[in-house]
Amino acid sequence: MTAQSCPGDLIRFAEGLADASGAEARRHFRNPSLTVEAKADLSPVTNADRGIELALRKMVAAAQPAHGFFGEEFPAEKPDAEFVWVVDPIDGTKAFIAGKPTFGTLIALLQHGRPILGIIDHPALSERWIGATGHPTLHNGRTVHSRRCAELGNAVLYASSVEMFKGADRDRFESLRSQVRVNGWGGDCYSYGLLASGFIDLVVEAGLGPYDYLALIPVIEGAGGRITDWQGQPLELATGAKGRVLAAGDPGLHAQAIRRLTAQP
Repeated sequence: MTAQSCPGDLIRFAEGLADASGAEARRHFRNPSLTVEAKADLSPVTNADRGIELALRKMVAAAQPAHGFFGEEFPAEKPDAEFVWVVDPIDGTKAFIAGKPTFGTLIALLQHGRPILGIIDHPALSERWIGATGHPTLHNGRTVHSRRCAELGNAVLYASSVEMFKGADRDRFESLRSQVRVNGWGGDCYSYGLLASGFIDLVVEAGLGPYDYLALIPVIEGAGGRITDWQGQPLELATGAKGRVLAAGDPGLHAQAIRRLTAQP
């Protein structure tokens, strides 16, 4: 097997991981027994975040013992393995805590450090995007495509929160935002699924970790879009640049956005 194609058995296994994570998330969602704590960086974490990640770690260890695992809540296991699973158990924990259904689980599979499989799963909405090298992106089993948008002036742009842009990043983001037709906030990983399905043109964010963006790459690229850091460089497990992410449905629009984000403020 090569990194250019993801086999069906791994895709099916990943869907099994998403099924398990979705069941656990629904069990905790809008449940008064949900517990919330603050991590060292003061971001919230729940018993659902930890329970999902532990459950998926056990499934991978049992079925794919040679594979590594990189998650948000616990230390990495076998990070140098040929295949490494990268998981964000609850992307959008604040939304999850607030009872908003746009939270999701992100599941990526890397081969030699490159993502060959990604799932964006929204259990409360019964929506799932699957991207895999050598396969078109699927939304609930149907092929989807990002839309063509040749001009920033016609673009719909989303970001999860204005608070993620600090200092010069805020100035660069505002330079781009000032050129688009529609700008909206919120959505977390849901926005990237909507971009793959042709409803959003740009998603721009900063301060993300690898578990936040690696699963997005096969989904967006398999739908015809492009996703990189703000310099146009590939996003990888060890990507620096403060976790700056730019996704576009139209590769030409992506190039225009890069020029805005790299211009001196």
